[in-house]
Amino acid sequence: MATMPTRIDGDLFEAAKAAGQVHSRSAAQQLDHWARIGRELEASPSVTHDAIERVLTGRAAYDEVDDRSQAVVRAGWEQAIADRIAGLDLTDRLDASGASWAEADEDGAVVVRGGDAAAG
Repeated sequence: MATMPTRIDGDLFEAAKAAGQVHSRSAAQQLDHWARIGRELEASPSVTHDAIERVLTGRAAYDEVDDRSQAVVRAGWEQAIADRIAGLDLTDRLDASGASWAEADEDGAVVVRGGDAAAG
């Protein structure tokens, strides 16, 4: 994904920074999230923020909202999944286990790390 420099109002940036901390996102990631949600909301006047928030917080079922609201909910879920994946780093936990594990390097070759593999 390409990024473009842009000017953001200071208050909006601070609000994104605060909201991002709650959701484990950087200010830039939070602004991107808000932009995606806003794009979907503007595309459909029938979508209400309250209905989407109820589904995203588990207070309402996905099937209870209309198709356009479901699209916004899916965008929220996709962003949440991307954020969680970006924040995953199990290296410390794997190292602490003492076991070895395999992963692909940048070229796709299998590399064994940790445990006895690190010594040999």
